[in-house]
Amino acid sequence: MAQRGPLSGIIIIDLSRILAGPYCTLLLAELGARVIKVEPPQQGDDARQYGPFKNGKSAYFASVNRGKESIALDLKSPAGRDIFERLLDKADALVENFRPGTMEKLGYGWEKLHQSYPRLVYAAASGFGHSGPYSHYPAYDMVVQGLGGIMSITGHPGMPLTRVGTSVGDLAGGLYTAVALNAALLHREWTGEATKVDVALFDCQLALLENAIMRYTTTRDGNIIIAAGNDGLFVKLAHALDRADLAENPLFKTNALRNEHQEALRAEIESVLRGKETNHWIAVLEAAGVPCGPVNNIAQALAHPQTAARNMLISVDDPVTGPLELAGNPMKLSSFVDPPTRPQAPDLDADRDHILRELGL
Repeated sequence: MAQRGPLSGIIIIDLSRILAGPYCTLLLAELGARVIKVEPPQQGDDARQYGPFKNGKSAYFASVNRGKESIALDLKSPAGRDIFERLLDKADALVENFRPGTMEKLGYGWEKLHQSYPRLVYAAASGFGHSGPYSHYPAYDMVVQGLGGIMSITGHPGMPLTRVGTSVGDLAGGLYTAVALNAALLHREWTGEATKVDVALFDCQLALLENAIMRYTTTRDGNIIIAAGNDGLFVKLAHALDRADLAENPLFKTNALRNEHQEALRAEIESVLRGKETNHWIAVLEAAGVPCGPVNNIAQALAHPQTAARNMLISVDDPVTGPLELAGNPMKLSSFVDPPTRPQAPDLDADRDHILRELGL
């Protein structure tokens, strides 16, 4: 049963898995929403296989899926689709964190759902969002930490680049998606209009800059993140590196084993990567569908083509400071424009007169 809270009575259909989407829906459940988690049959959410385990159950999964309901549905079967569509009839919002295009292939993209369920708010959290030249690329937490620049300002001078200890890439995406989804629900209550929420993990890292099995590994001319976060991706990685033997090695057959033998695996992978430059390996791994990316400094993160495509660097024209370039808004809403400029910050007491007039004083 959903707990009482300000979102009591709101029904969320949750197609998300692993962390970013489930963290969003965890927050909604904590606020009182009823969250119905729709999972693939047999295996379910990949996170059910993530350790640590207690009495055979994943404590990782439990930590971000408590208080939700679960139903296993095959969305490619007529029976599964019928049940899913009956759930959508009752729902206030749908949350998913698939790669862009996946929902369209299933026949449940925003455009189609909006026609069939005009009051359904649609919230998508993905690595790079639903627009821009990188939108179709896969991304794990560690990839966006590297790309978004946050790793370049974490750690100690002269020491190795450092991943933030918590999965701040995924968690920030979940947080911003929850904030935007709540705003979209409020907008619907006022206007009757449902909205698509589009949040990119990469955008969220830029917004947080303020003033994976593999850790990062060093190549000949830079640092690269490789996030082969499940068995299928690890097989792809092994073949892309022309080391198919790694996928058959009994030390590396599962996520748990790869973590247990991390240093041995790291040595094997680094021995291959050192042979060529970072850009070569990024091209090879991207072509193979393995989530990866360079570790960018702030300048490189801001120069990334996705930054401009997603309007994540906006300008403020202040009469005192002159033009300022600041982080944009990672919460994209289909019903609202995302202008390239913003108003300046107010001077102290600057709006006193018109605020007092509004109050009749």
